[in-house]
Amino acid sequence: MELNGIKPAAGAKHAKRRVGRGIGSGLGKTAGRGHKGQKSRAGGFHKVGFEGGQMPLQRRLPKRGFKSQSLKYNAEVTLAALEKLGLAEVDVLALKQAGLVGQLAKVVKVVKSGELTKSVKLTGIGATAGAKAAIEAAGGSVA
Repeated sequence: MELNGIKPAAGAKHAKRRVGRGIGSGLGKTAGRGHKGQKSRAGGFHKVGFEGGQMPLQRRLPKRGFKSQSLKYNAEVTLAALEKLGLAEVDVLALKQAGLVGQLAKVVKVVKSGELTKSVKLTGIGATAGAKAAIEAAGGSVA
């Protein structure tokens, strides 16, 4: 292969469409814009969602709901997950390494879902009332 022999792949290059250049081009007169109307004019276009002056759909519908941005820093762990983890002492870092909570999590809480038979000591982790009772019944502690 030589530098002077390099060519683009077949069909990769094609002539640009030249509109408004006479009848023979096939795109003369209205240049593919049809007749009259807003879309045919220069600069005649409207923003997304515009309905010709009618109240647009996104403004006709009621506003609803709210999603807190602080939720991504909160996480919850079940008793069943702690049982499967099998560690004697659990903190937020251990849960992150095990993949039970996201890397952004700052506040972690244990919820009562499943059974716990092993003794687990929680440090820096909260627990619901039911979960705390279940952990203490298994011989663990919440600090």
